[in-house]
Amino acid sequence: MDVDVFDFDLPKERIALRPVEPRDAARMLLVNNGTLVDAGVRDLIDQLTEKDVLVTNDTRVIPGRLTGKRGEAKVEVTLHKREDATTWRVFAKNAKKCRLGDTLDFTGLQAEVVHVGEDGERTLKFNVDPAAMTAALETHGVMPLPPYIASQRGVDERDKSDYQTVFAREDGAVAAPTAGLHFTPEMLAALDAKGIKRHTVTLHVGAGTFLPVKAERTEDHKMHSEWGEITPEVAAALNDARANGGRIVAVGTTSLRLLESAATDDGVIHPFSNDTDIFITPGYHFKGVDLLMTNFHLPKSTLFMLVSAFAGLETMKAAYQHAIAAEYRFYSYGDSSLLYPEKR
Repeated sequence: MDVDVFDFDLPKERIALRPVEPRDAARMLLVNNGTLVDAGVRDLIDQLTEKDVLVTNDTRVIPGRLTGKRGEAKVEVTLHKREDATTWRVFAKNAKKCRLGDTLDFTGLQAEVVHVGEDGERTLKFNVDPAAMTAALETHGVMPLPPYIASQRGVDERDKSDYQTVFAREDGAVAAPTAGLHFTPEMLAALDAKGIKRHTVTLHVGAGTFLPVKAERTEDHKMHSEWGEITPEVAAALNDARANGGRIVAVGTTSLRLLESAATDDGVIHPFSNDTDIFITPGYHFKGVDLLMTNFHLPKSTLFMLVSAFAGLETMKAAYQHAIAAEYRFYSYGDSSLLYPEKR
């Protein structure tokens, strides 16, 4: 498909620079086959039954943006995929200054460039004990806010909690699974009180999620891979829920992509522990997800392509036009939507 069909104009003032407080006070647009209803995140509870199951991503965002030097040259890198405890693929600004064999010094934390890839991608081996890697990032790194926020304000202490979901358990993401940012302990208690089951999966979101699609055709775009896991116990619970008439509700495109990577054509979700580079565009047949809760995404992004595949391209174009006119807040710290699948 032509990438330009996924383009739209978004006024800069619609980009949220901070989340609302409390988190579950955000708005939520209900999108159901052309029907658009303005609601709130707390209304999610009324859209679900005790047979349904919410699937959330328990990845935890690490301070994955590092600023340092190679000699006297300034360098900045953003981690995007862990190879092992101390080896990471990164996207580098001033990438030409990060040559194979160079040593980069991030104010005391050092790393060697052990591989040079395309489009600014490098692989770094950090000179630190594997058990101390996370602590080193906490000390030397900053939260990797998306470019559309970081370009408008600096990262501060508040972002350490704002850019982390209540589900965060497993270190490894360098971008938040933003649909989960709307949940609070109070909302979880209300979901539990209604009997709505919740299960977690893990997908370590990479910085590649923010990369623009440079290809003119979707067929020519290459997705960066991310590591994910669905345990046998969770897979069995999700299949049981569906067998009993429940719906699988993916909280976020990260949960959806992992579920779809693990599902077979018969709708069965299998245990999964591997990399996935699944790229979902209109025409894709969804197998593992029945509803999708997600934020509002960038023009011409892989995520807007995904939601267009799920709910229908024309429906999503109309939904985004409505959201812009109704002053919804966009992107990571913005409002939410609940999407029903396109009827075929």
